[in-house]
Amino acid sequence: MKQFAALYRELDATTSSLAKQSALQHYLQTVEPRDAAWAVYFLAGGKPRQLVPNKLLRLLAQESAGLPEWLFDESYEAVGDLAETISLLLPPPTDAHDLGLADWVEQHLLPLRRTLPDALADKLRWQWQRLAVEERLVYFKLITGGFRVGVSRLQVTQALAAVGGLDPKRVAQRLMGYTHIGGKPGAGDYTALIAPENTGELDQQTSGQPYPFFLAHPFNLPLAEFDATLGPPSDWIVEWKWDGIRAQLVKRAGRVSLWSRGEELVTDRFPELAAMGETLPDGTVIDGEIVVWQGDRVQPFADLQKRIGRKTLGAKLLRDIPVVLLAYDLLEREGRDTRQLPQHERRALLDALIVDAQHPSLIASPMLHGEDWSDLARQRDAARSMGVEGLMLKQRNAHYGVGRTKDVGVWWKWKIDPLSIDAVLVYAQRGHGRRASLYTDYTFAVWDAPPEVPDRKLVPFAKAYSGLTDAEIARVDAVIRRTTVESFGPVRSVTPTLVFELGFEGIARSTRHKSGIAVRFPRMLRWRADKPVEEADTLQTLSALLPA
Repeated sequence: MKQFAALYRELDATTSSLAKQSALQHYLQTVEPRDAAWAVYFLAGGKPRQLVPNKLLRLLAQESAGLPEWLFDESYEAVGDLAETISLLLPPPTDAHDLGLADWVEQHLLPLRRTLPDALADKLRWQWQRLAVEERLVYFKLITGGFRVGVSRLQVTQALAAVGGLDPKRVAQRLMGYTHIGGKPGAGDYTALIAPENTGELDQQTSGQPYPFFLAHPFNLPLAEFDATLGPPSDWIVEWKWDGIRAQLVKRAGRVSLWSRGEELVTDRFPELAAMGETLPDGTVIDGEIVVWQGDRVQPFADLQKRIGRKTLGAKLLRDIPVVLLAYDLLEREGRDTRQLPQHERRALLDALIVDAQHPSLIASPMLHGEDWSDLARQRDAARSMGVEGLMLKQRNAHYGVGRTKDVGVWWKWKIDPLSIDAVLVYAQRGHGRRASLYTDYTFAVWDAPPEVPDRKLVPFAKAYSGLTDAEIARVDAVIRRTTVESFGPVRSVTPTLVFELGFEGIARSTRHKSGIAVRFPRMLRWRADKPVEEADTLQTLSALLPA
């Protein structure tokens, strides 16, 4: 545990990619494989299910620190992060330990979820008394589910490849499924990540593992530059960019597995797709998008969220919110890896497979055709009315790569411009990491009526934290501190004085939000310093953006 805590501090203290690589490789080369297995799990994005309710953590930490509730809350507000607050407030340890990361996770952290409430407090106090001050931050980050440090999955992959003397693409393949939420990696799992390549692993006929996903790059050039940059449209396969859940359906050895891009096994969440997979030939892997499909068209992502959020899937829900897999790539056919075939050949094989399958839950993602880029741009203009995000441009001769790469060809996502609205900042919360001392997470509101209506009110509808420069954040932070009306733990209510243009990808009605509306991927497009609060948009303006 001490070594992992030291690695966390080392990674958090630098922005240098070379320094991060050096730290990662040194750690992996010096710790036991059991500890390395869990370190890779956490650093690559794995998170165990919540181990302890935050409310209980706060109460116990407050008692252990001997603080009144108001002072603990003030401390939390000043720090802006629960894990860091508790790690700073606890009294010094009275004991010590010599356990590694694996022993801490397996013997002490994971069992917390199965501990009865009456015994949970004693277990936590026992652990806190043995953790050195420098270990506590990582410990609480893991418990609260807030573990993150400035290292990408790609950097972890590169470090593993360097330690094992392997091609990073092979390591990326081996990492697929490693960070599954229920995962419990051991020494053997880590050793397998860095083991020399062998012919046996190339034969995946009995494996349910997916391939690393090939990711697209954003494309935002003016239309006039398309021909010079991309060449003619005939060099590209053009499809709609769907707004669903990216997934791979794997059928091997008579078993069907459905994996999301986030490496979550979601087979049980979509039984109709699992049943469809049973009808496919063994040795089939399809890449596509899970969407709600009714009346021969895709439905809003909000409908899909109703499926995602349910623990049980009754017959009525399956009937009312049916899903399909809109397929756009074939990664394996009859047990043979097809990723090195050109894009257009993989697509032809996929279309033939879908025709043979004749299953209503498996639909080929339609391809678009245009005489020139202007023609395709006109078709793209209809994207929002169809409930899609724009167009995907895939080089006809591209291989299927690993991650966001261009070395084997390229995929571009040519998205439509976001919807936008002018909204008022009404609440603010501190950020995380290097922004923990600044108010960077904002809640925005619109008016519930036009200006001529007396006593109209601001109704919160969205939260956003991205889009501003560091200089703008500093200025907004100063305004928030001057105009704070009331504090609710880490959240401040402010006098409405700031207007921002918010952009978002989608909008839908929602019974869970006070405004009755939910927006997708909100971010700040610009600070409207030129616009008074009274001229911000209304709930009616927001409602007018809803799809028919």
